[in-house]
Amino acid sequence: MTPLFRDRTVFLGNLDGRFSVRVPLRHMIVSGLLVVSALALAVFALQLGTLPLSLADIVSALTGQATPRITMIVVDWRLPRITMALVIGAALGMSGAVFQFLIRNPLGSPDVIGFNTGAYTGVLVTIIVLQGDQIAITMGALGGGLATAIVVYLLAWKEGIQGFRLIVIGIAVSAMLTAFNTWLVVTGNLEAVMSAALWGAGSLNGMTWPRAAPSAVACIAGMVLCFGLARRVRILEMGDDLAGALGLSVTRARLWLMVVAVMLVAAATAAIGPVVFIALAAPQIAQRLCQTRSMTLAASTATGALLLLAADAIAQHLFSPLSIPVGIVTVSLGGLYMLWLLVRNV
Repeated sequence: MTPLFRDRTVFLGNLDGRFSVRVPLRHMIVSGLLVVSALALAVFALQLGTLPLSLADIVSALTGQATPRITMIVVDWRLPRITMALVIGAALGMSGAVFQFLIRNPLGSPDVIGFNTGAYTGVLVTIIVLQGDQIAITMGALGGGLATAIVVYLLAWKEGIQGFRLIVIGIAVSAMLTAFNTWLVVTGNLEAVMSAALWGAGSLNGMTWPRAAPSAVACIAGMVLCFGLARRVRILEMGDDLAGALGLSVTRARLWLMVVAVMLVAAATAAIGPVVFIALAAPQIAQRLCQTRSMTLAASTATGALLLLAADAIAQHLFSPLSIPVGIVTVSLGGLYMLWLLVRNV
């Protein structure tokens, strides 16, 4: 793969032209800085806790040279939580970028439309009714998210999809699902309901590698698929008519993008419960950093990872010794952000 620089744009591709990608240089720099910032925050977060650790302790634990106690604290307790914060934040940031691109509205987020509520419904059914394990919970979240997306899409279809109509119908479906979720919690077995309540708050507390693995695999697979569809996104940005003239099946491309975006938010919900704000804000922040109105897939992904990790660090350490669910932090920030967004755009 040979990079070429032209007019502040990087062209990546093979010499035979079978694969080529055009990436603005500013997008690459911003994405790189965001990734470095997220990794630096991750290293800093590994040092925080009831037992503060030095950078040397972290390196020793990761290389297998620390004492069993330090290794257990770093590798078994702190690292799964931090890793999942990065992975889930990245998945939510990417999902939000795709939805806002498809709907062409800054409010077009799975938080607002209700797809994460549908995924949470799938989790509740799996935990309370089916009493499934972690793999079953992940599959339940995927099924609930996809089923909600299908229902919203079909109800919103009226000689095509109009963004505002989709948002309003999504809000209505989300309200009905919230009522159904409440009914499940009220009528379910107490032990199952207590377990489900932890999911509802959106928490990374008690994250372990076995619990993280199914959702992490689904999130990473979804992000790989989404990056694979990036070229179709660039064509769609030219407009549906021109994209169709270039031979792209617009309806099929949009459908695939929506399926992958729902997969991402469902896998994230399966891991820690519904977490708002990240998918809503990450694409908007990334666009402002990149100074563009087009979709910034890589920058949105990195922004989402950084935001969720920062929110989890606040939730875990700001109110120490009390550790609150990260969902409480994100919903507080999300409410303020959404209010600002509505005032600014309405």
